[in-house]
Amino acid sequence: MSISNYKHTAAERFMRYVQVDTQSDPASPAQPSTEKQKDLSRILVEELKAIGITDAKLDEHGYVYATIPATSNKNVPVLCYCSHVDTAPDCSGAGVKPILHTNYNGSDIVLPDDTSVVISTKEHPYLKERIGDDIITASGTTLLGADDKAGVAIIMDLANYLIQHPEIPHGVIRILFTPDEEIGRGVNKVDMQKLGAQYGYTLDGGERGHMEGETFSADGMKVTFHGISAHPGYAKDKMVSAIKIAAAFVDKLPRNEWCPEVTEGKQGFVHPVQIEGVLERASVSFIVRDFDTAMLAKHEERLKALAEETIKEFRGSSYEFVVTEQYRNMKEVLDHHPQVMDYAEEAYKRAGMQPVRMSVRGGTDGSRLSFMGLPCPNLFTGEMGIHSKQEYVSVQDMEKAVETLVELARVWEENS
Repeated sequence: MSISNYKHTAAERFMRYVQVDTQSDPASPAQPSTEKQKDLSRILVEELKAIGITDAKLDEHGYVYATIPATSNKNVPVLCYCSHVDTAPDCSGAGVKPILHTNYNGSDIVLPDDTSVVISTKEHPYLKERIGDDIITASGTTLLGADDKAGVAIIMDLANYLIQHPEIPHGVIRILFTPDEEIGRGVNKVDMQKLGAQYGYTLDGGERGHMEGETFSADGMKVTFHGISAHPGYAKDKMVSAIKIAAAFVDKLPRNEWCPEVTEGKQGFVHPVQIEGVLERASVSFIVRDFDTAMLAKHEERLKALAEETIKEFRGSSYEFVVTEQYRNMKEVLDHHPQVMDYAEEAYKRAGMQPVRMSVRGGTDGSRLSFMGLPCPNLFTGEMGIHSKQEYVSVQDMEKAVETLVELARVWEENS
């Protein structure tokens, strides 16, 4: 059943949502990390109620839960469609001015508020595939927020469509909007019992037709070096600077392998993300990534060996390290539930696309949700150039994603 005659609301919703500043803050211990994320979540709850979804609620942790009731009498597994409301701390998300470029002609897009910011087809070749589409960008001074307000708008449009078309057979669909995905805490406080879903899909992917059922496995690692403090005027043969130890340690990291700058595909990496310290104590924080979970321990042992080698050069120094599990490769779970990806492939085909299975060199809320009992791959939204002023999204990609979600709900119903 085609939804081509439906008047989509995704673009209009999206252009409103991106004007709400929802940037998350990794330095904040709160949940959500910024209260302003709830500003958008409150809007979503009211709009869901206006659509006709009566149980939409925002909880104290910043999660929006809502239900699209079943229209089928079959015992269909409960699905969850999920997106996150926050935007990345990497680039300003305040004062976003979305611009709609209708019938995109294939040329580079110069953004008006800072003409040095150009979305070029050379750097963004996917634009060439979207000639004739309507492209939404920011104005040049902020990110756009397509990551992941495109996903939010898609799910909202999907809810609007399904409530208007109860003749479409589907099971219960649970909607989940999360905060703090960009800082790795997106599902920390999700109430899985309240959510009550058996399978899920995050809407947080890029190119049309792509689906992602594999992510990195990820750890955080912090190496702390201890030096010896002394007055700098009388420091000879006494002082050992922890700052210099940390600097020497970082200098030992390879530059031609094992780092994000030179790795791709299925290659893992170790990446220093923060250095802080004083004379007596300094620490280096890392993110450690690999598709093979067992490789994380090997990367961490290699880092420890470099730390051991470093302290031998500094009399009386020592070190300690702490490893924190962040997320794991969702493929380890999805391999036990092949229908989750297979049904998504069928939905893509029904929506007129050739599905392409991809691996994410990163993680999603679905990575964590999969290990919390909700097998949850990631589907496309059209969001591109993410975390930057060059971010953009195709309106037609968002609308195709809505159609895909409709077909996906139908496929699950038919196979139940």
